[in-house]
Amino acid sequence: MNIGFIGFGTMGRPMAEHLLKAGHGLRVWSRRNASADFAVALGAQRCDSVRDVAGGSEIVCTNVTGSADVEGLAAQLAEGLAPGAIHVDFSTIAPSAARRVAALHAARGVDFVDAPVSGGGVGARGATLAIMWGGKAALAPRLAPIFSLLGKTVVHVGDSGAGQVAKACNQMVMVAAIAACAEAARLAAAAGVDFTLVRQAMLGGSAGSRVLDVFGGRMASRDFAAGVEARLHHKDYALLMDEATRIGAPLPVSASVWQQLNALMARGWGAQDTSSLLRVLETARPDRAR
Repeated sequence: MNIGFIGFGTMGRPMAEHLLKAGHGLRVWSRRNASADFAVALGAQRCDSVRDVAGGSEIVCTNVTGSADVEGLAAQLAEGLAPGAIHVDFSTIAPSAARRVAALHAARGVDFVDAPVSGGGVGARGATLAIMWGGKAALAPRLAPIFSLLGKTVVHVGDSGAGQVAKACNQMVMVAAIAACAEAARLAAAAGVDFTLVRQAMLGGSAGSRVLDVFGGRMASRDFAAGVEARLHHKDYALLMDEATRIGAPLPVSASVWQQLNALMARGWGAQDTSSLLRVLETARPDRAR
């Protein structure tokens, strides 16, 4: 297929590489030309504008940071996408923003699919992402050739915006688990017990999880360099807490985690891994921190 692609960060770059290596034609654009150089080297066509990307594409994929970024790109894509085209957005944005973009495109006969992903850079590179998408179910056959190259688990959640709701739920559970790992590490240290051994024991029990393995491992080794930048989880929580406020959903655990993320950001650790939530707890009693 002729596919447009915009957004070549930690997730977007390997996703674009998978599409190119599978033989799809890619039309690419980036605010910084250098960001798309790798794609051009692999055979992609560099475009001069977002509208130019849209003009020659059956499907345009975007993978950027926030709601405003996606809505800004959608306004430009709408000027060039032909009726029957699809805009697939892999970003994590507000469900309400996804619905606005869907309405914008629908007025021009274009379909919009919100398809946020989970799995991080490792999942993007290994094509093992979990893809949760919202949009018309009838689009599934056209999307399958793309999704099958990028992810291991693909679930159609519902109409436009439903993919973003699923991603919000994913982030709620995952980051709450990271915060729980931080509290376990802090309790172990306060009790004078080696968290490395505590974690080892927990991994074999009912608390065993990927979060305890990966993020708990970073806490045990005190390696807070970014695997996942905490600012991104902070951004995701801002979206989900805003959505919860808008629809009146009580999220008491998430509200507490949100405050811990706020404290992390206030300390200037947004570029560090989210396992730095342990350091937030340690600042309450620095004399007892390891």
